[in-house]
Amino acid sequence: MATLSAIQNDTTPAWTQWYRASRPLDFRLVHTKLDLKPLFETAQLEGKAWIRMQVGFYPVQSVDLDAQGFTIRRLAMRTLDADSNRWIELAYRYNRKVVSAKLPKTLAGGTALEIHMDYLASPDSLNAGAGSAAIQGEKGLYFIRPDSVYPDKPLQVWTQGETDHNSCWFPTIDAPNQKMTQQISIRVDTAMVTLSNGIMVGSTRHEDGTRTDTWSHNLLHAPYLAMIAAGKFSVTKDTWRNIPVHYYVEPQYAPLAARIFHRTPDMLDYYSKVLGVDYPWSSYHQIAVRDFVSGAMENTGAVVFGQWAQRSARELVDGSAEGTVAHEMFHHWFGDLVTCESWSNLSLNESFATYGTPLWYEHA
Repeated sequence: MATLSAIQNDTTPAWTQWYRASRPLDFRLVHTKLDLKPLFETAQLEGKAWIRMQVGFYPVQSVDLDAQGFTIRRLAMRTLDADSNRWIELAYRYNRKVVSAKLPKTLAGGTALEIHMDYLASPDSLNAGAGSAAIQGEKGLYFIRPDSVYPDKPLQVWTQGETDHNSCWFPTIDAPNQKMTQQISIRVDTAMVTLSNGIMVGSTRHEDGTRTDTWSHNLLHAPYLAMIAAGKFSVTKDTWRNIPVHYYVEPQYAPLAARIFHRTPDMLDYYSKVLGVDYPWSSYHQIAVRDFVSGAMENTGAVVFGQWAQRSARELVDGSAEGTVAHEMFHHWFGDLVTCESWSNLSLNESFATYGTPLWYEHA
């Protein structure tokens, strides 16, 4: 009776269990640099991160970073002032989700600092949930490998960050009210190609048969929009107003890539005109991966689709991914350029993108 009475007297509004308030801005992200090496045999990721940030309005004595399922090998910091060459090792507590580090001294509001972490990410070790109807997975980083049931499945790695799952593969403040620039270097076998946000600014071959590609994204976006992918993809190259527009598909679909990602340059042109704001990012690439946990994802300038988007010439007679291409592209204005303050405002991102699709169909 006591338990029943407590339930009957509970006046807590139901919305409170779903509402997710904005994260406090104790720090503001500025720039994230990552050196990454996927380990396909163990489904892990070796990573080194350098995270530049700025203290918010109030002085701070500690810093919290989202870092899910890591083995932390080193954690250090430096202030970006006259002592910027002096790294200080940090003492920290870690609960497999958040690393809380004590700073060597109180830092005043506005202080610029850099955190360095050397780590091993193990997404398969996470007790990750099943996700939602829209995104069926919460471990952020996914290794696709052949197995006894599907021995011909291609070797791939890709990420899915929304909502707050990119912290499964790099340390960050994993909240949509943060924005950062980034540089990501990915070391893979030379037979693989890579994709990340922005522009590839360098590629270095190593004597062990691997190659490091470096991607630079110099425009601010939220951490959940960062991505990486690697595998044996064929890349078809197009452009729009001197912006690279590339289509990544499995080799057998290469002759059909431009039809699979139907009228992408035309959409970029139309949305830029109808919104009165030119497409604001430095690239627009699209990739189709195996076993994706959603339909598609609007990572800034590097949209990921499930394998469903890859269709034969006969299948393309009946339909293409055109509507989804339009939806994900519209997100690059509403979601990527203008981002929801907290995940309780996610419906704004999706509502605008959903509106963008019939706008395109009406025009086309």
